[in-house]
Amino acid sequence: MSRLPSPLSRRALLSRGANGFGALALTSLLTDSAFGSLLVPSHETASPSPLHHPPKAKSVIFLYMDGGPSQVDTFDPKPRLTREHGKPIQTRVEPTQFNDVGAVLGSPWAFRRRGESGIPVSDLFPHVGSCVDDLAIVRSMVSNFSEHTNANYFLHTCHGQQGRPSAGSWVTYGLGSESQNLPGFVVLNGGLIPPGGLDCFGNGFLSASYQASILKSGDRPLANIAPADDSPDAQRRKLDLIRSMDRDLLTQIGEHDAIESAIANAELAFRMQSAVPELTDLSGESPATLRLYGLDAPYPGTRSYARQCLLARRLVERGVRFIELTCPSLGHDRWDQHSNLKKGHEDNARAVDQPIAALLRDLKSRGLLDSTLVVWGGEFGRTPMAQGTDGRDHNPFGFTMWLAGGGIKGGTIHGATDDYGYHAIENKVEIYDLHATILHLLGIDHTRLTYRFSGRDMRLTDVHGHVVHPILS
Repeated sequence: MSRLPSPLSRRALLSRGANGFGALALTSLLTDSAFGSLLVPSHETASPSPLHHPPKAKSVIFLYMDGGPSQVDTFDPKPRLTREHGKPIQTRVEPTQFNDVGAVLGSPWAFRRRGESGIPVSDLFPHVGSCVDDLAIVRSMVSNFSEHTNANYFLHTCHGQQGRPSAGSWVTYGLGSESQNLPGFVVLNGGLIPPGGLDCFGNGFLSASYQASILKSGDRPLANIAPADDSPDAQRRKLDLIRSMDRDLLTQIGEHDAIESAIANAELAFRMQSAVPELTDLSGESPATLRLYGLDAPYPGTRSYARQCLLARRLVERGVRFIELTCPSLGHDRWDQHSNLKKGHEDNARAVDQPIAALLRDLKSRGLLDSTLVVWGGEFGRTPMAQGTDGRDHNPFGFTMWLAGGGIKGGTIHGATDDYGYHAIENKVEIYDLHATILHLLGIDHTRLTYRFSGRDMRLTDVHGHVVHPILS
């Protein structure tokens, strides 16, 4: 064995050791799920690389409006409803949830043209309306289901029955997480679990490590977030023992998803005990930022949703891939106003309007909106005719969602409904198309992100879906 000439200068030592140091750093990166998944294929994916083209967005915030906001009262104005208010509707009436078909119901709210684009937005959303130049408003959404539970499964998984992976699970399966200490898929629980329950956010047949982590509001967003052991070393020794026992079991029985996921989740949970309290501690935010979101608002619903929106921004900053916000509890039903439409929609809009606009503005001011895709909408819309005198039934035949941020062309309207706002008649966009577009903006071809299950290559969009190119920048 030859020896190096002695002595070596510091510069010579660094020069000769550079490749070794670099290899050590690369090895560390390759074993990290946040980076390695981009460089080596997973045993679970048929794609040689999860990035099929350059991405426009790195993360998604889904502002889930549970219950189905009325498109004709928010972002799709229909003067015909005002003209024919109280008269029988003059178009084909589809089967509705309750088959309680009343007269035409004009919107109780005025629409005003806002922003440089002049897009009309209801007075329900004055704050979001001020950001309309950043929005691509899709007025031609359609769904396959008119009942909440099935429609919620369909919105989240592109399948009308429980048991399929949620979009957030597919995204983290395809891309991994950029966060060392937080899950890749986080749901912020505002207090109302939607019809369909937690299966809306489940991992389905994907590994359990891809399911959503649900953070509750309040000082303790997760159970056991505070360590039970007085000493971190004691807790670390316990975790090492459990991991060693699990590894020994795996050597005996071979690969086992539940055990492998338990090992990964235990390690992540250990890191979350320091990361989550830091995440949810808003004391470092400026008073101006807290006011912007509405954390000082007199209405409790606004304060509740403001906290969710601010946490969403903080999660994006920490590398979380997919964040979903749920509706706050306001003492009555969410956006599902079969009666009491005026008060119900006003309460819901009052809760979410200022915080959503603040989120868009805050992301933009920090240079994060260009890499963050924000999606707003519910599982369906509502009918143009009334239930009783002040309510609307479910309507999956034509409703509105909007997108903003990473890769979206702002100040855009796509598609149209008929004069009643009932049926989509121009450039229909299916739920499959929505998810194909979300994946496309993240750098994924939705037809190539697959998982072998039950004898076939499964994908989020099943055998459907087209990217909605006209709303892309």
